[in-house]
Amino acid sequence: MPTLSVILITRNEEANLDDCLASLDGIAQQIVVVDTASSDCTLEIAQNYGAVTASPPDWPGFGPQKNRALDLATGDWVLSLDADERLTPALRAEIQIAIHHSAQVDCFAIPRLSWYCGRFIRHSGWSPDYVDRLFKHGTARFSDDLVHERLIPNGQVAKLENPILHFSFMNYSQVLQKIDRYSTASAEQAFAKGKTSSPLKAVLHGFWAFFRTYIIRAGFLDGAQGFALAISNGQGTYYRYIKLWHLNQDSRK
Repeated sequence: MPTLSVILITRNEEANLDDCLASLDGIAQQIVVVDTASSDCTLEIAQNYGAVTASPPDWPGFGPQKNRALDLATGDWVLSLDADERLTPALRAEIQIAIHHSAQVDCFAIPRLSWYCGRFIRHSGWSPDYVDRLFKHGTARFSDDLVHERLIPNGQVAKLENPILHFSFMNYSQVLQKIDRYSTASAEQAFAKGKTSSPLKAVLHGFWAFFRTYIIRAGFLDGAQGFALAISNGQGTYYRYIKLWHLNQDSRK
């Protein structure tokens, strides 16, 4: 009978982790949590669920950290989750069917339904949001990207129907914090690849991110949250390019 390992990377996730791990009830034979310097009860919560835990002293980026978690997995199948994600009963049942009856498929993409400050977003480029998450052990690795990492499967990929619930942003303070963290990491990643920017590029890319989210991807159908999301996408893009410009400037001094 196939076994399933669920892998997560965490940092100060006590507000999310208990609900995430509780949603795995009856499906996971192993839980792996690789933590980065949490100062709250994250590791204690993980251990209460019998998770295999590790706390490396360094932070190599999202992709390499997820590969560390993957290296600790022992199941025939692996499911990668974030602490702010939940499985529904319908998705748990679908996963169990998939891993027991999928001789030809090595990886499954799962749709993700994301929460943004008061509602699930069903447009704005956020839905349908298929992410490769469930795969046979040994058939995939994560990219080495510092941020916006992706799973790289080697074999055939199929799609599941039931979504992961993603409670990504509960309030606008979380939005601003993530914009700052991710724009910094993205700028550093782009700088390491030799890319350049300018204030004009930052403004133009930021405006395009807003327009694409709100108009082209029908963010206006998501109400006030759709408008706010389009603005935050524009902000995040602007800050990524302006931070890259500052890195370019500093490197020339």
